[in-house]
Amino acid sequence: MTAKRVPPAQLAPQLRDAITRFNRRVRRARPVGDLTVTQLSALTSLKLAGALTPRELADIERVQPPTMTKIVAKLEERGLVQRTPHPTDGRQVILAATEGGRAVLEQFERARNEWLASRLAALTEDERDTLRRAAEILQQLARA
Repeated sequence: MTAKRVPPAQLAPQLRDAITRFNRRVRRARPVGDLTVTQLSALTSLKLAGALTPRELADIERVQPPTMTKIVAKLEERGLVQRTPHPTDGRQVILAATEGGRAVLEQFERARNEWLASRLAALTEDERDTLRRAAEILQQLARA
C-alpha cells in the first residue's frame, strides 16, 4: 500500500483540527468535580512553575489580571493555591499550588491517562506504533 502524499498546506488544517478535537475530548475525561478548565490550567501552570506572581500567572494563561484574580480566589477558597509574601517586593504576593492542589491535578491526570490508555488498547499494534511516532514528531514541532 502506498502512502498518500498530502501537501503541508492541506495537512496543516487537518492536523490542527484533529489535535484540537482530541485535546477537547481528553480534557472531558476527568473526575467529577467543579473545577473549570481555566482553573485547572492555572493550577497546572503553578505546579509546573513552582511559584508565580499573579501577573506572571495571568501572562502565562493569557488572561487579564482581574480575571486571574477571580480564578485564584476560587482556587484559594478550595485550598488548592496559597499566597505568600514576595521576598523582595512588599506589594506583591507569590502564588503556589498547595499539596491538595497537586493531588487534585494528579487525580485529573490519572483519569485522563486511564481514558486514553483504554482507547489505545483498542487499537492495533501498528496503529499504536504510528501514534508513538506521531507523538515524537509533534513534540519535535512543539520545540521548534
